[in-house]
Amino acid sequence: MREKMMRFMQGRYGVDAFSKFLLVIGLIVVFLSSVFRGRVVGTICYALGWILIIYCYFRMFSRNVTKRYTENQTFLTRTYKIRSFFYKQKSMWRQRKTHHIYKCPTCSQKIRVPRGKGKIEIRCPKCSTTFIKKS
Repeated sequence: MREKMMRFMQGRYGVDAFSKFLLVIGLIVVFLSSVFRGRVVGTICYALGWILIIYCYFRMFSRNVTKRYTENQTFLTRTYKIRSFFYKQKSMWRQRKTHHIYKCPTCSQKIRVPRGKGKIEIRCPKCSTTFIKKS
């Protein structure tokens, strides 16, 4: 069965970040349509959600790889700032137990300092300002 699926998908585009985004948004919109059941908004949400899901699967099974790749790259470039913001927040959250992150009082450069060293003098690598903080 797995080999048949691999043969079927050969030459097709497959799953990428834009497809995952379309699928998640489509499922959320279909779920919202159940909240607004019986109203015009619910019907529109239901139709829009299924259109997004169908377009997601169309992209996955498409043989026009160059066009799907271009669509994905456009999506990635337009969402770069949002994705990098959440990546930075996730990274800072992971480091919270082992490091403090302070901002330089003059240039606002973020500086990572290990925890548990007591009061230390921190020198900003960007502007060379020194300040004392508790780690």
